[in-house]
Amino acid sequence: MKAYGIGSAILAIAMMCFSGIGYAQRSPQKTDFGQREYDGQCAVCHGKLGKGDGPYAGIVDTRIADLTTLTKRNGGVFPMQRVYETIDGRQSVKAHGPRDMPVWGARYLIAATEASFDVPYDPEAYVRTRILALSEYINRLQVK
Repeated sequence: MKAYGIGSAILAIAMMCFSGIGYAQRSPQKTDFGQREYDGQCAVCHGKLGKGDGPYAGIVDTRIADLTTLTKRNGGVFPMQRVYETIDGRQSVKAHGPRDMPVWGARYLIAATEASFDVPYDPEAYVRTRILALSEYINRLQVK
């Protein structure tokens, strides 16, 4: 009986290993969540490359920010906290001026609470994850 249990365990481990190899071969590219978020939410205004030249740039009344120069305009340091707070938008920051862009933090929170899960979860973690992925992607758009 022991040999049967050990053999079953070895077979199960082998099956998991081989199924993982097959999966890795089928999906060679990993998902870039920050880019996916940017393309779906931001590119329409800020443009595919973040230059502020998206399709809505000529439609809206305000000037769309060039996201590629944030580091340059901040003394060579990417302003992660400011970018995060601007995207989140739920906390009004007087120094950021008027709120012209959507309040993504509130939208993400609604999406998180609308999702139905069978286990308890923190919807704020969902919001933070999406905003951090997006902020990190904007950091990668910076001109060198």
